[in-house]
Amino acid sequence: MLKIRHISAIVFALFSQHVLALEPFVIKDIRVEGLQRTEAGTVFNFLPVQVGDTMSDEKATQAIKSLYNTGFFKDVRIEAEGEILIVTVQERSAIAKIEFSGNKSFPSDKMLEGLKQIGISEGLIYDKSLLDRAEQEIKRQYLSQGKYSATVKTVSSPLERNRVGVRFEIEEGIAAKIRDINIVGNNIYTTEDLRAEFLLTTPNWMSWWNKNDQYSKQKLTADLETLKSFYLNKGYLEFSVDSTQVSISPDKQDIYITINVTEGEKYTISDVKLAGELQVPESELKPLIKIAKDDVFNRQLITESSKAIGDRLSNEGYAFSNVNAIPEINKENHTAAFTFFVDPGKRVYVRRINLTGNTRTRDSVLRRESRQLESAWYAGDKINRSKERLDRLQYFDEVTIETPAVPGTSDQVDININVTEKSTGSVQFGAGLSSNEGVVLGVTVNQQNFLGTGNRVSAQINTGRVNTVYSLSYTDPYFTPDGISRGFDIYRRDVNTQSLDIGTYNSSSYGAGVRFGLPLTERDFFSAGLTADFTKIDLSAGSPRQYLNFCGNSSGCSSNSLALNLGWTHDSRDNTLFPNKGVLQRLTAEATVPG
Repeated sequence: MLKIRHISAIVFALFSQHVLALEPFVIKDIRVEGLQRTEAGTVFNFLPVQVGDTMSDEKATQAIKSLYNTGFFKDVRIEAEGEILIVTVQERSAIAKIEFSGNKSFPSDKMLEGLKQIGISEGLIYDKSLLDRAEQEIKRQYLSQGKYSATVKTVSSPLERNRVGVRFEIEEGIAAKIRDINIVGNNIYTTEDLRAEFLLTTPNWMSWWNKNDQYSKQKLTADLETLKSFYLNKGYLEFSVDSTQVSISPDKQDIYITINVTEGEKYTISDVKLAGELQVPESELKPLIKIAKDDVFNRQLITESSKAIGDRLSNEGYAFSNVNAIPEINKENHTAAFTFFVDPGKRVYVRRINLTGNTRTRDSVLRRESRQLESAWYAGDKINRSKERLDRLQYFDEVTIETPAVPGTSDQVDININVTEKSTGSVQFGAGLSSNEGVVLGVTVNQQNFLGTGNRVSAQINTGRVNTVYSLSYTDPYFTPDGISRGFDIYRRDVNTQSLDIGTYNSSSYGAGVRFGLPLTERDFFSAGLTADFTKIDLSAGSPRQYLNFCGNSSGCSSNSLALNLGWTHDSRDNTLFPNKGVLQRLTAEATVPG
């Protein structure tokens, strides 16, 4: 091996302990030593030389810099043995696993995601400074939840192959309780009235359940915004939260909050105007404005008015309109005039409707519910109605619609509909015991989205000692492309009363029906159905008198009937299971004639 001697001062200052002064030579072979996890090919990729090159001090320095910059190694040495270049490395430890203990407020998977964002993850290089940062960040998260006594300790354990196991040992402690919320500067409303608007409160009989007496920075921020909205919606346009002080007791168990406010004067509306490029007749936009002259200033109504105007413009294709309520404040008279300035932007149309997430349901089932068409002007109301109709199908846990602009254009958007499918079928089993029926068994099978077609299938069997029922139902909600539905029903009912201590008789009924549904409007439907029923009754001398009278003899008879069903339905609910608005109204009529 060559003798070691120091090289230039600059190189010495940087890498004197790593670089050997080398006489130039042609590399016949390269040997890498010290690797435990890293592949030798990784080292070769970052070396600025290869077999056949002439090695020199300058190239050795470049090689060390290049390998250091990978971050994989904490020590790199370059040596030569004859014409063989020897690269000796000492790898940095890698994180083999990350564990948490004592964490109840934050799940481990969420904490792992947070660590990954700052460069800490299994398989990455172990960096003590990053772990210290992570420890402080975890503690900060607990502080934001009011757990001021929380402690976080990082324990690193060496493992084989130069790996490290990292464990965050957490003691969450007890969340500090709010002992007082004091508001200073309020003269119009009492502190009790204002605190009633807050999520945070002092301990009460429900605090054990909703935890509203536990301090949280996020909750306090939300409460301050609620307080501001409370005043702004009651006319106090100049209201402000001047400062907030949060103090904690020495034992870190009690929180005291002080909020300093300036209420200002109550303002009224002196004038309301529309300006800009309206694109829609002013007579249609003015009714959308919820404030008028001499009304008390109300920020919420102004915001709702701006949104309503924007929504109306979006129905005409102006998807990116801006409506700004510009105030003109008169502090002497305590009045404010508002001009709703309309900037419609460009009118846009829909290039393409993209569907994702429907692994079982056919695309056509989703597309037929869309009221927005491709290559048509963008219409916000139709897009909202499309989402509402998809939600009402009850095929999906979630439906999201996004309308990104088409890159490179200013007048086109795509509609991206993403759905999360859920199970649409069910099987129900039932069993019972009756003194008359004996053991009663039943099974019902329902499938609301048969084979992904959107068709509905239902079958039912109920059997007992006296009654037995079989039924099958099938509905195609889009028998025609226009949304006319068609359904079929077949059934059979058998009654055998021989096991009962009453007059005996047997009856068998079977029937079939067809029904149609016609959409009159988006929310009104007309239905019509026809059902034929055929019943055979077997009697004996001991049969009930009403049956003997009906048949006119003791041997039995047959009865046929034809039933016509008509119905009208108005359904404006936004959701069929958990509606927030709308009504459901039905009107039905049935007429039956003997066959």
